Amino acid sequence: MTNQIASDINSKTWQEQLSTAVSHPSELLAILDLPGGLLAGALKGDAEFKTRVPYAYISRMESGNPNDPLLKQVLPVDDETLDVSGFTMDPLSEQDSNPSNGVIHKYKGRLLLIVSGACAINCRFCFRRHFPYGDNQLAGESFQQAIDYIKKQEDIHEVILSGGDPLAASDKRLKKLVEALAEIEHLKTIRIHTRLPIVIPDRVTAEMLNWLTGTRLKPVIVVHTNHASEIDNNVASALRKLKRSGVTLLNQTVLLKGINDSADALANLSHKLFQADVLPYYLHLLDKVKGAAHFDISEQKAQNIVRELMAQCPGYLVPKLVREIAGEPGKTSISV
Repeated sequence: MTNQIASDINSKTWQEQLSTAVSHPSELLAILDLPGGLLAGALKGDAEFKTRVPYAYISRMESGNPNDPLLKQVLPVDDETLDVSGFTMDPLSEQDSNPSNGVIHKYKGRLLLIVSGACAINCRFCFRRHFPYGDNQLAGESFQQAIDYIKKQEDIHEVILSGGDPLAASDKRLKKLVEALAEIEHLKTIRIHTRLPIVIPDRVTAEMLNWLTGTRLKPVIVVHTNHASEIDNNVASALRKLKRSGVTLLNQTVLLKGINDSADALANLSHKLFQADVLPYYLHLLDKVKGAAHFDISEQKAQNIVRELMAQCPGYLVPKLVREIAGEPGKTSISV
């Protein structure tokens, strides 16, 4: 670990780590002592979707290795500029399920709130890389409209906080939101989909735990981890802190070509998650978003991988293989 990375992690708050994330491919390549020949393609990809990688995440990458599985999730490449049939800007048709600013209501019994358009990290396969966050700000009048909408939908028992990354928002703002949701009688569960405890583990603070566990709503966090190397001691400690506070912890993974598309890689991830008190939940086939086709693997290969994984791991460590299809009432399970 370079002195620059160590200083950033050890001396800065999570907010400062968030604001000082690496935002240019040349800086990322320099920190990791990677060949300059990678820069031209990285700049092309960066023009499509900006680079963003916190130092805490970079610290887990192998210097000098262009095939590092963490690096490949975040380094732009020129393949992102290709037009590939079937890959679109809104692969899940979320803009058709957007009844008011910041609200996505696709599934019965639950809805999703876009709490923040910001992310701690820009994953190159992100299915919302083209999402119009500027038109979906959950603040001011939009905040009250969302609360009023949920109050009228009495069949909703769970609200999912998403983004961007919802934990990129301040604890003050999140506390206000969760307390407002807790006043809606028919809600039972607050679920947060986030990458931040993995990317910047210092985000798990006492203040966060207070608002997350301080109401009658059952707290659930679904973290997004794709490779065992993402879970170092700091990440594992943050996850265990959440578990000890009474938070149900689940993980979702995206199958990514050249990163985790083997039973061994997924088995290592499942065991590492379990040691950190997290249960594997979903294994997603790639959402067909424009710019991410180079990560795609076939459904048949995914099925074969999961069969091998089932032979290596107990059932509780085998995530459910799913694909999300626009217009369907829930995730579509892929039989193995």
